[in-house]
Amino acid sequence: MRIQAVLVGMVVLVTACVSSPHPTVGGGTGSCPLFPADSFWNARVDQLPVHPRSAAWQNSIGINSVVHPDFGAGLWEGSPIGIPYATVSGAQAKVPISFDYAGESDPGPYPFPADVPVEGGSDRHVIVVDTDNCLLYETFDSHLLGNGSWSAGSGARWNLRSNALRPAGWTSADAAGLAILPGLVRYEEVAAGQIDHMVRFTAPRTQRGFVWPARHFASSEDDPDLPPMGAVFRLRPEVDLSGFSPQARVIARALKIHGMILADNGAPWFLSGVPDARWDNDGLRDLRSLTGTDFEAVDMSSLMVDPGSGQVR
Repeated sequence: MRIQAVLVGMVVLVTACVSSPHPTVGGGTGSCPLFPADSFWNARVDQLPVHPRSAAWQNSIGINSVVHPDFGAGLWEGSPIGIPYATVSGAQAKVPISFDYAGESDPGPYPFPADVPVEGGSDRHVIVVDTDNCLLYETFDSHLLGNGSWSAGSGARWNLRSNALRPAGWTSADAAGLAILPGLVRYEEVAAGQIDHMVRFTAPRTQRGFVWPARHFASSEDDPDLPPMGAVFRLRPEVDLSGFSPQARVIARALKIHGMILADNGAPWFLSGVPDARWDNDGLRDLRSLTGTDFEAVDMSSLMVDPGSGQVR
């Protein structure tokens, strides 16, 4: 198993990623695409029209709230800062897993090693990629039980070579019913100088609805001025990035080109990424100079080929 969270004080082998228009996970013969090249995750949104409800959605999230990179080096409250993931081979033993929301979860067993990293905090996500079969396994509220099995709130299995979405109305390990891993900022891609995908982010209040490519909502509020799950925002093109640190500049540039997608309820404008000891926490703080006024929601509808597919035109 290769754990893709480099902890302070530990030496861990990490696969280097080469920047390309098609993000991958793993390395060598065990490299897998993070969904097909024509997935919405990889789409450019810098030329899409502004969504008619952009101003209302921005205001509800917080026009004066600052962007926060919810990942970095070191520990926060005893856990790595961010959402870790691990890669395993196809030979990894699978273990039983039970779900609170079994009707909307993909049944086990899942290839979870006993020492797989679990995200700190209340969400307790576990993310594992079988790089031999290019299958992604993700769970929410994950707990290892004494008998070696697992329990979780919900879980999803993704074929990384397919654009298939969850059934309409189904959750995943994320409130929007989307995969988590392809929306995480990873150190390797930032070090290579380019992020070629959307970034996952959260908002404090969302509406009881979702827009493509999301498949699920997590709210009881019908206010249309609240953003739905799946809403995509981009950083305005005129925002000056010249004073940003190298790491922050790569991330902010991706927010202009590929945007960020609302995937869960949480703190305003929090960006998700993978923990890594090589993050420059001081440099990442440059992103906090951005506020809600620097963004605009975009209309993704022209890219949709089929509502049940993540493929874009």
